[in-house]
Amino acid sequence: MINVLIVEDNELNRDMLQRRLQRRGYSVVSAVDGPQGIEMALSGAPDIILMDVALGDMDGWEATRILKSNEKTRHMPVIALTAHALESDRQKSVEIGCADFETKPISLDALIIKIEKHVNRTV
Repeated sequence: MINVLIVEDNELNRDMLQRRLQRRGYSVVSAVDGPQGIEMALSGAPDIILMDVALGDMDGWEATRILKSNEKTRHMPVIALTAHALESDRQKSVEIGCADFETKPISLDALIIKIEKHVNRTV
């Protein structure tokens, strides 16, 4: 079973994505902000992290930078989630080390293809 960590501050988005992934057979935990996401990645060792970009005090890009600078978490693939479909956002995600990028509203089928691609590459 693939272990997914969702880092999303919007409760409705977080709960909906968590339920949809669980129905597809994934083990899912979630964090409400960047610091909690970092803590959960360090303690739980998820197979993949779905990171909202717009998180408030510590945005998803900063949280990803911290994860990618840590020996224990740098191997974990991160998929950036954002409502902004700008090429500059996609480029910034790649530059900080995200494995992929998905725009909201999220296409579950497209997201699952990306999850499977990046988890199978790291296993």
